[in-house]
Amino acid sequence: STENRLYIGWFGVLMIPTLLTATSVFIIAFVAAPPVDIDGIREPVAGSLLYGNNIISGAIIPSSAAIGIHFYPIWEAASLDEWLYNGGPYQLIVLHFLLGVCCYIGREWELSYRLGMRPWISVAFTAPVAAAAAVFLVYPIGQGSFSDGMPLGISGTFNFMLVFQAEHNILMHPFHQLGVAGVFGGSLFSAMHGSLVTSSLIRETTENESANNGYKFGQEEETYNIVAAHGYFGRLIFQYASFNNSRALHFFLGMWPVVGIWFTAMSVSTMAFNLNGFNFNQSVVDSQGRVINTWAD
Repeated sequence: STENRLYIGWFGVLMIPTLLTATSVFIIAFVAAPPVDIDGIREPVAGSLLYGNNIISGAIIPSSAAIGIHFYPIWEAASLDEWLYNGGPYQLIVLHFLLGVCCYIGREWELSYRLGMRPWISVAFTAPVAAAAAVFLVYPIGQGSFSDGMPLGISGTFNFMLVFQAEHNILMHPFHQLGVAGVFGGSLFSAMHGSLVTSSLIRETTENESANNGYKFGQEEETYNIVAAHGYFGRLIFQYASFNNSRALHFFLGMWPVVGIWFTAMSVSTMAFNLNGFNFNQSVVDSQGRVINTWAD
């Protein structure tokens, strides 16, 4: 039914329990999980608040390298203590989370289908889901262990990024560079669009009340003058840099960041199997073929 305050749908039947499980276990583990032997060398790493961390340093520590990419549910461990020591909660959270967000994609499609809408909202959401799948599932599979997955915490994320750069030179991977263009470009285009529209609203109010009161939800008339916005921006840059078609404009605003993040997810998913970013090691040689070291070396 589309009459509920919140749409559930068939995908929601799976989405709700999986996301509730992931969220609940995340909160409990972030607060109270004992240290995890992430490297499989009997040196447990503490990640929870009760073991000395704060919001910045805290994390759900990835499963032990001793587990590798084996499936490690609670019933595979000899005891709950062993499961916690080997980082079982990480797998539980990540796998339920990925199932849940995939169901969220399906739920977005399902609701739009029921309402007679086009399906592109769910397609756009595949970008962040692909990025999450890349760092939580594809990369561990490629590297052979969930211990190489991204920790579920702030400092852990930064540590993952630094190690990833050191091992794969991600900043020199063309697909990651497209993702940077997607995020920075998306921010720029969002700011440009929002400020242009806000600056070309059709006046409906006096100086003494908010311009926001000039819009009534569901009104048929345009609320801003797209011709004025086009005229302004076309003169600011040049005519053909400005969209004169609202549909093409909004497609572009949606497409740009999505395609960029798709490419970034693909970059991580290929570097998972050690097809790394470019390097210029030993790129400069003399006439005898001897290497002349540069900063790249």
